[in-house]
Amino acid sequence: MKFVAFERAKQGTGASRRLRISGKTPGIVYGGDTQPQLIEIDHNALWHALKKEAFHASILEMELGGAVSKVLLRDVQYHPFRQLVQHIDFQRVDARTRMTMKVPLHFKGEEESEA
Repeated sequence: MKFVAFERAKQGTGASRRLRISGKTPGIVYGGDTQPQLIEIDHNALWHALKKEAFHASILEMELGGAVSKVLLRDVQYHPFRQLVQHIDFQRVDARTRMTMKVPLHFKGEEESEA
């Protein structure tokens, strides 16, 4: 899956709050050889992408500033009672580094099984 993110310059509670009011979600991309990078993502696009199981369990292509990099979703923070993503974390994927990730399992034929 592919998604578009934008670099953000300001950090902190007030800046993140202003982003959420404007319909964006603050996030961070870390890992690899480069420094952690602050990002912002359109909230509606992110909300619909998070409803898909593949967004949680596969390597994603993130377009940031014209460059495409491979990332893995690591953490999502939701608002306690509103349908709002408050923050999202991604980890850069490097082909030379071993990583662990959660993979969903779907069992078929449970109804026909005698066990």
